[in-house]
Amino acid sequence: MNQLCSVLKIQYPIIQGGMGNISSPVLVAAVSNAGGLGTIGCGTMSPAEVEERIIATKRLTEKPFAINVPINVNPHTKELLQMAITLEVPVVSLSAGNPEPFIKKLHAHNICVIVVVAAVKHAIKAEQGGADVLVVEGYEAAGINSNLELTTFTLVPQVVDAVSIPVVAAGGIGDARGLAAAFMLGAAGVQMGTRFIATQEMPVHTTYKQRLLDATDVETVILGRSVGQVRRVLKSPYTSVLLADEAKGITLADYQERTSETYHIKGALEGNEQGGFMNSGQIAGVIQDLPTVATLINNMMTDAQQCLNHALLNNFQSQ
Repeated sequence: MNQLCSVLKIQYPIIQGGMGNISSPVLVAAVSNAGGLGTIGCGTMSPAEVEERIIATKRLTEKPFAINVPINVNPHTKELLQMAITLEVPVVSLSAGNPEPFIKKLHAHNICVIVVVAAVKHAIKAEQGGADVLVVEGYEAAGINSNLELTTFTLVPQVVDAVSIPVVAAGGIGDARGLAAAFMLGAAGVQMGTRFIATQEMPVHTTYKQRLLDATDVETVILGRSVGQVRRVLKSPYTSVLLADEAKGITLADYQERTSETYHIKGALEGNEQGGFMNSGQIAGVIQDLPTVATLINNMMTDAQQCLNHALLNNFQSQ
């Protein structure tokens, strides 16, 4: 069995990214029921809101799923992790902060811990701190990214060489070719966010999904370089104004307010491109359809093997 699947007790080595406050129990359950690992993103939500989504997810699936806790983003990190223990969530994903203080307690309750990293140094520290799985995210990914701006293709093999636990590639992956490429880089699986937004089960605004279907290779833009907090989003009237204000000079506090989950929800759930933004990875340019989650995952697994076989036959055979 694939090493990642063995550790997470899932059928296929495909993880759904957390997606912050727009996270949906319907999508999470669909991914888990299809054999992957669905993830509830805690974003900036209160413990009560997260509890409601955990309970809703449990009603929809008996398969393993995760919650993602962004340590330095959510002010209720300790309460959320205690909730994961109390409600017996099988997997916890930790990001945006130092995970080490929390791992032992989670392990004591038989919870598998995924840590999201964006540099080799952080990967090594996370393994030393007890992480079971690493999600290695390149800056092709949607939403909040590392200021280091390392790409998935360069970062994954370096982390694979530096650690012994399963490595999951994230950022710029959305089809069988990306899954096959991740395997060739040494990863044990992939994590996807943007691709799962463009599915039948994800309850975002239809405008969001249509923007992903219509996206070209240059449809996304990076916000926040001027204040040291980068985020990848779809181009829109809202982001154009924000970028113009960055060019004039903007405070960190103003930037954080204008890229808060309030404006994420306006864009993603209300379809308001003048009043809010939509997160998106660079993979948007590859997305051409809106399949069910099960169809997407099954096709990725089947076609990835064909991709690997094709590469072997056409590129590595003796001349």
